[in-house]
Amino acid sequence: MTSADGRAEQRQSALAAWLALLAGSSTLVCCALPALLVTLGAGAALSTLVAHVPQIVWLSEHKAAVFGSAAAALALAGVVQWRNRSAPCPLDPALREACLRTRRWSLRLWWFSLLLLAVGAWFGFVAGGTGSVE
Repeated sequence: MTSADGRAEQRQSALAAWLALLAGSSTLVCCALPALLVTLGAGAALSTLVAHVPQIVWLSEHKAAVFGSAAAALALAGVVQWRNRSAPCPLDPALREACLRTRRWSLRLWWFSLLLLAVGAWFGFVAGGTGSVE
């Protein structure tokens, strides 16, 4: 069921897109960032980062759960995006344009989050091997 003016759907879609971006970004922290630093010869920088943020090691050790959670969040956000693709926008031209602009940005954010998940998966499971940061 949709609301009469579509504002609830617009907020839901934007929130889902931002949460998907957060979930997709977490995969980069766990796998892509350490691989990039090692590739660039910045192993000392990685050691310093791990010393100051030891949670990176936990993320690395539990990357299957991190990726599973991120993929579930992205799937849920995708369902919200799909469901709200034709939600009503206000009749006022300025509000209608803002509604459509928010809808476009939410969809772009979702696709960007999907790209981040794919990059993280590449580094975490294909290029990075099965080891963890320690």
